[in-house]
Amino acid sequence: MDVNELLTETYDRLPDLVRSAVDGLSPEQLRWTPGPGSNSVGWLVWHLTRVQDHHVADLLAAEQVWTGGDWAGRFALAADPDNTGYGHSPDQVAAVRPESAQALVDYYRAVADRTGAFLTGLRPADLDRVVDESWDPPVTLGVRLVSVAEDDLQHVGQAAFVRGLLEAR
Repeated sequence: MDVNELLTETYDRLPDLVRSAVDGLSPEQLRWTPGPGSNSVGWLVWHLTRVQDHHVADLLAAEQVWTGGDWAGRFALAADPDNTGYGHSPDQVAAVRPESAQALVDYYRAVADRTGAFLTGLRPADLDRVVDESWDPPVTLGVRLVSVAEDDLQHVGQAAFVRGLLEAR
């Protein structure tokens, strides 16, 4: 298996996981939290998508999917390219209001399609390119892609867990 196949296999698992975490949930259910200060299914899926969108756009030196369409409106948010959910307060979590489960699936699919196209063109040597010198050691493309995948996989698992809590109540 080469690097393209490995990364593509990893990232290609996410769309089905996203869909299964949100499928059939109403807007109210997407905003439900299991307790004060916790995250909702909708916020978790929005956040994992925003992180991937933000980071891949940066790698491509391109506009984010989020700011290139009416995605923000479908979540009752401004199209702020810096708002990925990192460090959100409970009030900010509650402000993420997806209009539907389909809005989350559609936004993730748009981001995943661009990520997939990017991964297809990678060569092994590309993974050693430094993409962020603000860390010590500097972050390479390979490390950034693993970091995004790891973050997305954790958050989609959290979304599935919160969904289970929601359905069990």
